[in-house]
Amino acid sequence: MAIQLKSARVERWAVAGEFVISRGAKTHVDVVVAEIEGRGEVGRGEGTPIYYLGEDAAGCRDQILLAAPHIAEMGAAEARAAVQLLMPAGAARNALDCALWDLEARQRGLRLWQLAGCDGAPTSRVTAYTISLGTPGAMAEQAATAAADGYRLLKIKLTGEGDRLRVAGVRKGAPEARLIVDANESWGEIDILSEAEALADMGVEMIEQPVPVGADALLDPIYAPLPFIADESCQTAADVARIGPFYDGVNIKLDKAGGLTEALRIADAADAAGLSIMAGCMLSTSLAIAPAFVLAQRAKWVDLDGPALLERDREGGFEFREGRIGPPVI
Repeated sequence: MAIQLKSARVERWAVAGEFVISRGAKTHVDVVVAEIEGRGEVGRGEGTPIYYLGEDAAGCRDQILLAAPHIAEMGAAEARAAVQLLMPAGAARNALDCALWDLEARQRGLRLWQLAGCDGAPTSRVTAYTISLGTPGAMAEQAATAAADGYRLLKIKLTGEGDRLRVAGVRKGAPEARLIVDANESWGEIDILSEAEALADMGVEMIEQPVPVGADALLDPIYAPLPFIADESCQTAADVARIGPFYDGVNIKLDKAGGLTEALRIADAADAAGLSIMAGCMLSTSLAIAPAFVLAQRAKWVDLDGPALLERDREGGFEFREGRIGPPVI
């Protein structure tokens, strides 16, 4: 039953063009990959460091190397339970947790969705495609290209300044697309209700993380015409009760949660609190998306375009066709 760490490594993947959000631009993403071996099978998991929490890929790799000796004599399921206590939430635990899920599924001859207790095999889902920050004209061009590629749900990155012009640009570039926006904590100093009403009039259907973490109570007196979804404000299941009164839903990302184990707990807590679920991701390859896709079957909004934003993906990765993300063999 004993397992062992086969490898923990950092990989660099080039972004297609440049990916720009309010915190900066990226031309590549560094991910950490964990491989766990046991009973002749190998499980793999991938994590993308949470940059706004100060994580980096080398540090995540080192966390995995430190944790590995503590779980070496365990079975996959026991080790997965142990890492929830040994490691903090974040990309390192995500890579290790998902590798252990993958290993256990392989050892038991199951698909990941079966091991996770899903009712049926995952099916393709409409996924958002992210329009990165730029001038309204540049964002209109991005939107037009995305729409031509078949994407029907566009996620617009905002900054708190000139947001209506950016949304108008995207709407011009993709007049038939559904729109959601990610304010990335940038609306703490503006009239949130007025901004939300203006975006609702432009056809936006959801606003992600409008206010800074810790300032969630700013949303308390606001009865907006469209839902607010917590991202940075909801990292783990323990956060749901605290942020629930201020938001209508939560964006669950496995890197924030520290793996599929905690992500499923967040989803259960959100369901119990009557909050909608969004399944999100960081820039990543399809290795990271495979467990997130299981979670996405429970989500109202799916934003799993990480591999689609890369110059290339892993061999045998997810298919993105007509605005949908298609299931691999998992």
